[in-house]
Amino acid sequence: MEYKRFAAAFAAVSLMITAFSCGDKKENTKDSSDTAVESEVSATDIKSTKEKDKSSEDETETTKKSDKKTTTDKKSDSKTTEKADKKNETATTAADKKSAKSTTTAGKSNGTASTTSLEVSPQSIDTGRGTSSSSSDSGSEPAQSEPGSEYTAEITMGASPKAVGENVTIEGNTVIITAGGDYLVKGSTDNGQVCVSTATEEKVKVILDGVDIANSAGPAILIDEAKKCTVELMNGTVSVLRDGAKDKINDGVIFSNDTLRIKGGGELCIYSNNAHGIASDDDVIIEGGTFEINSIKSGIYAHDDITVNDGELTIFGGTNGLKSKGTININGGRCVISGGTKEEKSSIYAGGPFNYTGGYVFAAGNQVSAPTTSANPFVIVDLGGSFDAGSAVEMVLDSAQMIAFEPHNNFRCLMMLAPEISAGSSYYTVINGSGGKTITLADGQNIVDYK
Repeated sequence: MEYKRFAAAFAAVSLMITAFSCGDKKENTKDSSDTAVESEVSATDIKSTKEKDKSSEDETETTKKSDKKTTTDKKSDSKTTEKADKKNETATTAADKKSAKSTTTAGKSNGTASTTSLEVSPQSIDTGRGTSSSSSDSGSEPAQSEPGSEYTAEITMGASPKAVGENVTIEGNTVIITAGGDYLVKGSTDNGQVCVSTATEEKVKVILDGVDIANSAGPAILIDEAKKCTVELMNGTVSVLRDGAKDKINDGVIFSNDTLRIKGGGELCIYSNNAHGIASDDDVIIEGGTFEINSIKSGIYAHDDITVNDGELTIFGGTNGLKSKGTININGGRCVISGGTKEEKSSIYAGGPFNYTGGYVFAAGNQVSAPTTSANPFVIVDLGGSFDAGSAVEMVLDSAQMIAFEPHNNFRCLMMLAPEISAGSSYYTVINGSGGKTITLADGQNIVDYK
C-alpha cells in the first residue's frame, strides 16, 4: 500500500518536473524566437539604414551630377544664346543692309514706281521702264546681284559692259542706271555710254574710278532724268571722257537735263568733239576735283547757273570758257580759263549776275564779263590789241607772281580775281617777257592798260 503511494507521489513529482522543464523550454523557445526576430529586425534596420545611406549618397551624387549638368547646360545655353544673338545680329545687319539697298525703280512708261531688291533672279531684267522681260526678248541684261557691296552696283565698262548689283540695265554698249543709289564705274571703252534715267526723287551718285569712256554717238555720261545727281571723282584716280556726233540736244561730254553736281579728289580730263565739255539745262555745281576741259564750244555751260565752290579748273574753250545764261557764282577753288577766237566770245560770260566771294580766277579771251558783286577789288587788263595763242602771260601783285600761263587762243583781255587783292596793292602784267605799266589798285573794278 505504502508502495503504491510512493509510486503515485513519484509520478506526480515527475510530472511536475516535466511540466516545469517544458515551460522553460517554451520560454526559452519564445526568448530564442524573440531574439531571432529582434536580430532579424535589427539586421533589416541596419540594411535599411545602409540602403538609406546609400540612397542618400546616390541622391547626393545624383544631385551633384544634376547640378554639374545644370551648370554645363547653363553654359551651353549661354553659348547657344550668345551664338543665336550674334546670328540674329548678323541677320539683322544683313537685313538692314538689304533693306537699305532696296530702291524704288520708276516705271518710265506710266510714271509709277516699282521696288527692286537683291533677291531678283540673275536671269530677270529690270529696265526701269515698265515690266521685266527676258533678255532674249529685249536685248538688254540686268546687273548681277552681289550682297555686301558698299555700292548699289559696280559697273565695268568695256566692249561688253558688265554690272554687279541692282538698278542697272545694259543695252548694247549703254549702261542705264534706273534708280537712286551709289554706282561705281570703272574700265574703258571706245564706244559706250553711262546713262542715268530715273523719274524718282532719290539721289543718284556716279563714282568714276579711273574710267576712260569715249562715245562716238553722243555724251560719254548722260543724265537723262535725275532730280539729284552727283558725279564723284574717286581720290587718286584720273578719268578721261570723250564724245562725238552732232547732237544739238545732248550737247556735252557730260550732259544733264537737271542740276549736276561734281565733287571728289580725283582728276577728270574732258575732250569735246561735239559742243560743250560739261553742260546742263539747269545748274552746274563744282565742289571739288581737278579738271582739264578741252571743248570746241564752252568748257562749262549752264542754262540757269554755274557755281564753283572748290576744285582746280583749267579750261580751254572754243567759244567761251565759262558760260551761263543765268548767274555765275565763284566762291572758291582755282580757275584758269581761256576762251575762243570769235569777236563776241568771252573767257567768262554771264547772262545774269556774276558774284565773286572767294577763290582764284585767271581768265584770257576776247572779252570777259566783270563781276557785278565782289568781296574785294579785282583787275581787268585791256591789252589794246590781240595777242597770239601761246603767248606767255604773267600777272604780278605786290611784286609776287600770281599766275603764269599760256592761253590756247588769241586774246586781248585778261582778268584776275584773288583774295589777296586789296585797295593800295600794286599790279602789273608781263606778256612774252615784256612788262606793262604798274598801277595802284582801288576798291571795286580796276581797268589796267597794258601799255
